[in-house]
Amino acid sequence: MLATLLKVAAVALVAYILVVLLAWRFQERLAFPSPKASVPDPRTFGFVGGERVTTVTTDGIRLHGWYLPPQTRVSANARVPGLLWFYGNMETVRDLAPLFRELQPPEVGLLVFDYRGYGESEGRPTEAGLYRDADAAWTFLKSRPDIDSTRIAVYGRSLGSAVALYVASQYPVRSVILDSPFSTARAMADRHYPIVPSILLRLRLDNLQRVSNLEVPLLVLHGADDRIAPLDMGQSVAETAPLGRIVVIDGAGHNDTYQFGQYGHELHSFLSSHLADPGTDR
Repeated sequence: MLATLLKVAAVALVAYILVVLLAWRFQERLAFPSPKASVPDPRTFGFVGGERVTTVTTDGIRLHGWYLPPQTRVSANARVPGLLWFYGNMETVRDLAPLFRELQPPEVGLLVFDYRGYGESEGRPTEAGLYRDADAAWTFLKSRPDIDSTRIAVYGRSLGSAVALYVASQYPVRSVILDSPFSTARAMADRHYPIVPSILLRLRLDNLQRVSNLEVPLLVLHGADDRIAPLDMGQSVAETAPLGRIVVIDGAGHNDTYQFGQYGHELHSFLSSHLADPGTDR
């Protein structure tokens, strides 16, 4: 009996070590599943004047995405505020067409690129690579002649919260919106992969560190019933930001916050307040 128990224990130990080694080796693939999808012409989804756009990162990766101009009429040669959109883990640009139709602020130009390895974009996703993608997206948007580069906000959902906060830490954004943010990669690993020692984690994705130095207004939208990045994570992000506040959406989980009417109202109101032209009375 003792010999049998020792054999079982040895097999279990070997299996555990194998799981840990695989988790260490393939943690980027677990963190960034990178679904594939083509990037269609946004005009086929009813976005008047929408453009299928590309840019190249500093390390030579070609990204594909959409630029959606304001859906309200603006005067010729007018420069409008911009919104950089960084989506969640299992999303692509193509998936977001219905969402943009509902949520794009009518007076704002919106830019979204598929991350490297996602959608139709080249490359393989890594944490450092996502930040290079964000650099390229910022440069693309602020360089457009129709965008007022002094009035750009960033939006990040779930995984995109880390990318949005990276941009806000590097560039003069006007404000930040985060949907269902997590606190850190380590906290997420401890929650979802408790058998894997956190010391093996290479990913940082440290939203708490970045948000602690955020000097612009932050709005956090978080579902009360989120089981992926639980509400206490969103609360800690909002409380750590000097100018942060949180809106808790009752009944919402991790992937359905925007289906509640309160979501669009809060997003539009926040952006209208913080992207207003200083030369107006708004």
